[in-house]
Amino acid sequence: MFENLGWMEIICLVLIGLFIFGPERLPKVIGDAARFLRSARQMARNATSELQNELGTDIDITDLNPRTFVRKHLLSDEEVSDLSAPLRQAFGEVQSVTDSINDEPLSLSKGTSTVSLSKAEQPAGSAAPYDLDAT
Repeated sequence: MFENLGWMEIICLVLIGLFIFGPERLPKVIGDAARFLRSARQMARNATSELQNELGTDIDITDLNPRTFVRKHLLSDEEVSDLSAPLRQAFGEVQSVTDSINDEPLSLSKGTSTVSLSKAEQPAGSAAPYDLDAT
């Protein structure tokens, strides 16, 4: 339960609780907090078991995300591929546009002189040229 807390943090929390609640009320507050945690865990277990009984499948906490739930329990593999086809088509169009932009020759201009480099002429490992006047 306290995997991410070290001993120093736990001791600090106990000391803060001791200062806030006092030595008389601290054991009662700790007991109330423990009862609350037990009841919250029990409610979560009951809700999970009710969902499993209603749906008839095993449910993991990640299945409670609506997108994952719909994809896993309501849609077949063909329906998922049909729904994602327009996105894949749009991605392909964007990829082809960026590929065509990358194939155009690059130019570097400073003042009145302009230097053009094609991709083949550009030195390997060098950064893409930029406009010195724009910076």
